[in-house]
Amino acid sequence: MNKHIIFVFIIVFLGACSSTRNYAPVKSYQRDLVPGAKYYTVVKGDTLYSIGFRSNFGYQKLSKWNKISAPYVLHIGQKIKLFKPRLSSKAKKQVKSTQKTFYKKRNSSQKKQNQSKKKRYTSQKTSTNSIDKKKVLKLFWQWPIQKRILKTFTQTGYKGIDISGKVGQKVKSASSGKVVYSGSALKGYGNLLIIKHNYLYLSAYANNRRLLVKEGQWVKKGQVIAEVGLIGGKKASLHFEIRKNGKPVNPLNYLPK
Repeated sequence: MNKHIIFVFIIVFLGACSSTRNYAPVKSYQRDLVPGAKYYTVVKGDTLYSIGFRSNFGYQKLSKWNKISAPYVLHIGQKIKLFKPRLSSKAKKQVKSTQKTFYKKRNSSQKKQNQSKKKRYTSQKTSTNSIDKKKVLKLFWQWPIQKRILKTFTQTGYKGIDISGKVGQKVKSASSGKVVYSGSALKGYGNLLIIKHNYLYLSAYANNRRLLVKEGQWVKKGQVIAEVGLIGGKKASLHFEIRKNGKPVNPLNYLPK
């Protein structure tokens, strides 16, 4: 009899342990940049794009300041400068020497005139190209979801817009590009996707219920990339950002009306 009771107790105990393991809470790690910090230490899951996104400096500046070239490989524990390094005295001398050499080659008036003409031509060409690029880029985007705006660019603190939606609604890529971040480690963004469209522009899709694409994956304009989730567990909406050179810009200036 005693043996039977002990056997039943063991079975119940093991069942309880099994249940505990199945329902153990899973904590997702999150990180944020300390305001005013000069350095950031790389942890698992970081990319130069995600650090540039969170710091508002953009990956271009960080790659230059830290001398990290494409494909921007980072290592856990690596310290990333969040400031523009000053030139050493040796580097300054080299710059001055280069400048002197450059100006010596421009002694003749003929060369100055030729360069002046070239500058005017280049300036006009650059100005025209800039206007053309702006026109193209405005046609380049599409809405990630079609719904009313809950929060404007100013209402979000100049960090994109919030668009209302339905839980599980399909989120589409606003333009073609490469997924450079897919995860939930950036504080305040939930399940986040960042897509690089060209050397200048990134787009971000935050607070998703589910992410459907992975880092390194190429996506087409209009491709389904995620599903709408809840912001703060209350409203079903998508937080959408467009970044130019790392800085948030008003998406309404780029999205079709």
